[in-house]
Amino acid sequence: MMGHFTFEYPAAFLLLLLYAICAKWCKARYESVIFPGSGYLARAASRRSTRQRLIRFGAFVLLVTALASPVVKEEVVVQHDKGYEISLILDASGSMAQNNKFGIVKEIVTQFVKERKHDKLGLTIFADFAYVAVPLTYDKASLLRLLEKVEVGIAGTQRTALYEALFMSTKLFKDSHAKHKIAILLTDGMDNAGTVPLEVAINTAKKYGIKIYTIGIGARGDYNPYVLEKIAKETGGKFFEADSVTKLKEVYKAIDRLEKSEIERNRYVKKDYFFMWPLGGALLLTLFPIVWKRRRR
Repeated sequence: MMGHFTFEYPAAFLLLLLYAICAKWCKARYESVIFPGSGYLARAASRRSTRQRLIRFGAFVLLVTALASPVVKEEVVVQHDKGYEISLILDASGSMAQNNKFGIVKEIVTQFVKERKHDKLGLTIFADFAYVAVPLTYDKASLLRLLEKVEVGIAGTQRTALYEALFMSTKLFKDSHAKHKIAILLTDGMDNAGTVPLEVAINTAKKYGIKIYTIGIGARGDYNPYVLEKIAKETGGKFFEADSVTKLKEVYKAIDRLEKSEIERNRYVKKDYFFMWPLGGALLLTLFPIVWKRRRR
């Protein structure tokens, strides 16, 4: 849908009426001395005064326009359809740099995200610590832009806060009303951060009704298959092992075939703000008399 131009606070333009009233009735009064030839000086001063008034008025109009907050609004409607609510949990620890594992994972996950037409997605990254990079959203473009910038080392390179990442990711579903909630946890290591107990992370996922699909990549000795299987089994998900690019692609295809649940129609309004342009114009008009005086000296 095409955006339309409007002002968020149009009442701000009432300040122009106040300005006009003050210009008419709030003029300053000064004592004056009349002497021969003062008429010529008055006319010269009047021309300068008119120019200054126009500059002041123009700057005030631009300031009021900025205060009114000009915006372009675009309504975004997410159709009532079947889809997932998915939290992607990616390991970005130092070991993921080996054999370009993280680059391969990013490429596959990027394609996975692009194919989620009506899904709500979130992204959590972990290494030395875990953080929610993107909360659950329909804005795939923003998620993809951020995913493109994520690299190994962005959250440290020494540890693997796997359980913390799982715990933080489950919190994304706290206010979710979706029938089926899914988290996809991908790692090539074992938790050695010790910030959140495994049972706490699993119980929180069970509390919010989240199915955890775990993926161990690389050799079996790199990750703990028993822990990943425990997480998947206790939450109703499934554990996958992928020691090649082909197998990893097959894993995401298998997850893609999972049962989809109803997601309610949602309506959002995207806003692009333009207050900085009139604000900048007001600043230039304010500086103009100062620059002009300096040039004439």
